[in-house]
Amino acid sequence: MQRAFLRVDDLSELVSGQFGSDRRLVGLDRLTGGSNKGVYRLRLDDDTTVIVYLWAAAESYWPPFETVPDDPFTGGSSADLFASNHAALTAAGVRVPEMLMLDVDAGLAMVEDAGAEHLEALMERDPGAAAGPLAELGEALRRMHTTAGSRYGVLAAITEGDESPQRPTEDVIVDRALCHLDAAAARDRRLADARGRIGEHLLRLRDPVAARRAYALVHGELGPDHVMVTPAGEPVMIDFEGLTYFDVEWEHAWLQMRFGDAYSALRPVELDPARLELYRYAQVLSLIEGPLRIAETDFPERDWMLDLAEWNIGKALSAI
Repeated sequence: MQRAFLRVDDLSELVSGQFGSDRRLVGLDRLTGGSNKGVYRLRLDDDTTVIVYLWAAAESYWPPFETVPDDPFTGGSSADLFASNHAALTAAGVRVPEMLMLDVDAGLAMVEDAGAEHLEALMERDPGAAAGPLAELGEALRRMHTTAGSRYGVLAAITEGDESPQRPTEDVIVDRALCHLDAAAARDRRLADARGRIGEHLLRLRDPVAARRAYALVHGELGPDHVMVTPAGEPVMIDFEGLTYFDVEWEHAWLQMRFGDAYSALRPVELDPARLELYRYAQVLSLIEGPLRIAETDFPERDWMLDLAEWNIGKALSAI
């Protein structure tokens, strides 16, 4: 598809409407890394900056995918999800970018610019300086992971008082993983050959998981690249459209993978080892299927995605 990204002329009226005619938009940069929405840093003539998010077809690189109907992590990305999740995180005491303007119909939001450095870059550049933001992030995660819900799912879809039955979360994740496995096996002969053994391994991981109905707020894919650090050293959580009530083990399987040796600084809540192991392997399969699928598009970081898929193919096969 022909992608048309935003230009200064497209947002000049928006800026004047928000800040008045005495402040003018002089430049914008489309930030890299996003795949579901456009992220733009706007530069104003008084040397201040703000961030604009745009949810539009031309901004998303993800092609359609057959999903498990009750999988809460495939609900997409949109301005209304951003708004409801922003409110929920704020209520839970989690630092997120200040909302300056929201137009759900236009799929547009303007938020504060929380800084140009991701926690991931700070951890690599200066681990000592990252200790404070990591500790604060751990406290924020504890507040999220102790914000309990009686049902799992995206916040916008949960109806207060709904008592209709829900499948066990572990069964949802197994079906989700098998769906990812089938799609990935269609793209890679090694996975096709190992399809039966990988499926059996998933079911073995499922067997010892005890039934449980306790859910909390989870980001869904929180890595240090989804946390900005302000000039004052404050961690700010971003890219939270996937926020949902779910098992905290799903979050921590991801956190362990993405934070590595720094994970213990987050002071995790108590976890179920069997559930954690199942979710960890399911995420490996997700990190094969997703990268292989987006690599078939015009996504600009195609080679990086293929390398990520290859890394996780190795992990999936080594487990069996």
